[in-house]
Amino acid sequence: MDINKLDKALIDLVETKIALSGLSYDDPKYDDLEELLHDQEDEFVDNYGDYIEEALRDVHDEFCPDSEVLLPIAYLANEYIKKESDGKVTYTTLTNQGVPVDMDDFPDKKTRIVLIPAPTRLVLIVDAQNQQVVWKAE
Repeated sequence: MDINKLDKALIDLVETKIALSGLSYDDPKYDDLEELLHDQEDEFVDNYGDYIEEALRDVHDEFCPDSEVLLPIAYLANEYIKKESDGKVTYTTLTNQGVPVDMDDFPDKKTRIVLIPAPTRLVLIVDAQNQQVVWKAE
């Protein structure tokens, strides 16, 4: 697996999501950008779906075995926060993003798993103070 290509594909997909979220439905660019996003999602699943799904199965087995593993694109956030510092770009997301999962360790919390690029990783979100990288592409 070429991790750099994986991360680039995920970054491109996330950047399209960011651009799309900044447009209103009546913007003339909206439909074309939405179509591009769907194409990128399909290509991402075709090229990297098996690899990400294997990681998701491992994460689910360890942290939330009662929750069903979904397609990798389901774990994408609807909103990403892009930060640039010293020429390096990183991405995060809000605590209400990703796929909800049931965790015995946190029965009263709305826990989630989200796929984030730069580097490609799965983050388990319990709340704003409790977030953990549970898998990183290597």
